Amino acid sequence: MKPCTTLAGMLFFCAMAITSFTVAAQDAPELEMNGFVEVLGGLRLRDDPYEQDASVMEQRLQIECRGYADAFDVQYRGDVYADWVLEEVKYDTRELWFFARPTEYMDVKIGRQILTWGTGDLVFLNDLFPKDWQSFFIGRDPEYLKAPSDAVKLGFFSDIVNVDLVYTPQFDPDRYITGEYISHWSPLSGNIAGDKAAVAVHTPDTWFDDHEIAIRVHKNVNNYEYALYGYRGFWKTPDYDALFREKNHHRLHVYGGSVRGSVFSGIGNLEFAYYRSLDDSEGSDPSVSNSEIRGLIGYTQDIAKDCNLSVQYFLEAMLDYDEYEETAGKTKKDEYRHVLTIQATKLLLNQTIELSVPVYYSPSDNDGYLRPRITYDYTDDASFVIGGNLFFGDDSSTFFGQLKNNTNVYTAFRLTF
Repeated sequence: MKPCTTLAGMLFFCAMAITSFTVAAQDAPELEMNGFVEVLGGLRLRDDPYEQDASVMEQRLQIECRGYADAFDVQYRGDVYADWVLEEVKYDTRELWFFARPTEYMDVKIGRQILTWGTGDLVFLNDLFPKDWQSFFIGRDPEYLKAPSDAVKLGFFSDIVNVDLVYTPQFDPDRYITGEYISHWSPLSGNIAGDKAAVAVHTPDTWFDDHEIAIRVHKNVNNYEYALYGYRGFWKTPDYDALFREKNHHRLHVYGGSVRGSVFSGIGNLEFAYYRSLDDSEGSDPSVSNSEIRGLIGYTQDIAKDCNLSVQYFLEAMLDYDEYEETAGKTKKDEYRHVLTIQATKLLLNQTIELSVPVYYSPSDNDGYLRPRITYDYTDDASFVIGGNLFFGDDSSTFFGQLKNNTNVYTAFRLTF
């Protein structure tokens, strides 16, 4: 595990040093504190010999503190929760950062923070910041899909162009599916497995050597946002090496672009990305993901009062596919993976009830995923949620097909303060 406390302290004092020339003596910052308590429980709808019947069972306390001053802001947000599936009490620092604007044309944010960019709706191309799909698939709040990064974020502003630069001194991988909560396809056994089939994962973790750099250059022109992206780091999910029976995060460069703006009566978006796999540029090594081209087109529109509909088409094209086929084995992927998404959202009863139904379907893999969710705000401070994660697919080695035994329903109660 990362030395979170040491890191937070180091980043905080670095931030103070960087911005010390702007922070003069002043009154103590204004402080705010809030949070919530939540009870969440879920059950599987299908028999799964590798997992418990309970898909999730936890009680959670989140505390958020924020301080404001003339020259800087600081924020902390952390969770303590009792996890009855793993029979553990856990702590997770979601945010711990320092923000300042040394000049009119620059700001800096240093510490643990949630980062995101790109135009997709729960489809990520140029957003290489860590994700937590495991939390998403068991019914935790959608905010937990985006895992925190320990990073330095610099923003530069001008009339010509705006630039966001993120430096992560130690690689932050996805919180990927490991079998703890969710059974999945195991290349080791050639079948569905749980956490008992876990293999060793080698994660690059040398400070300032195994780092990540992400950049976005963006500008608004006539109400259209144009952006270019770059990333230098590692594949967020590890590849399996059959020879050594281990998993590794290989080096990755990503280059892309996007545009988003008004189309007819709604908002349209286009995004593309080139994934360059540095450790196997020819695509002949089965233990390293091939380079890819990814593309996305989407459209969202209000189709009635308090009712929104969004549709997306996502394409993932594997490069050097002939070389991949020669060593892929029986469970080879298709050269092109297509995914269609539709999300309908409806607000009812003076916007106290939200009905949401995201649907993912891949015609190439013949698998899919539905995440229906109903949220009822009983008061300003109390809310109830009921939802489900419904997976289907014919092939147990495809992305959604491998998860079909994890189909579940869940409910949650949250009280904020």
